[in-house]
Amino acid sequence: MTRVVVADDQPVVLHGFAAILDSADDLEVVATATDGVELIAAVERTSPDVAVVDVRMPRLDGISATARICAEHPGTRVLILTTFDLDEYVYDALRAGASGFLLKDTTAERLVEGVRMVADGSMLLGPSVTRRLVGDFAARAPRTRAPGLDALTPRETEVLLAVARGLSNAEVGAALFIGEQTVKSHVSEVLRKLGCRDRVQLVIAAYESGIVG
Repeated sequence: MTRVVVADDQPVVLHGFAAILDSADDLEVVATATDGVELIAAVERTSPDVAVVDVRMPRLDGISATARICAEHPGTRVLILTTFDLDEYVYDALRAGASGFLLKDTTAERLVEGVRMVADGSMLLGPSVTRRLVGDFAARAPRTRAPGLDALTPRETEVLLAVARGLSNAEVGAALFIGEQTVKSHVSEVLRKLGCRDRVQLVIAAYESGIVG
């Protein structure tokens, strides 16, 4: 059972998302929060697998809360809810360790699947958000070669490049003519060598190192 905390300062949205997630057989909403301070307290109290976090909240905003959660509670992954006009605020959350982003007008099915993906360690960027976020991030990212990059094997580098383009494990396998389980093993090894938390941070490392642009 995946344990989830939901944070949003709009009661209708908060309770709506919580009800949607709690209705899934494999998800359990263990707490809700209406601001970042409540969210931090809820995470400390319940140790959830995933925190679904709105960006704009009183007392402590979602970006600052994400940074604290990722630093202090590495077992909790963060799924950010955003809108197009909030893209500017998302870059700090990427670097802070957020594992995914969805638009707030997403469907119930996509929200449930998104929490499952993030809990499983996958990267999640809503299709309509991906090009804009990653494209802008690539343009702004400072070129700093990631430690451990030189330790990658040629195959691991190929896998990193494919992941940085947003391909799923199945798509990486098809592109490189290897099995999906082999892809997972390569991704795990790349994560270890680069010291990255998840696939989002792999994408960041690839762009900041200049191997993808």
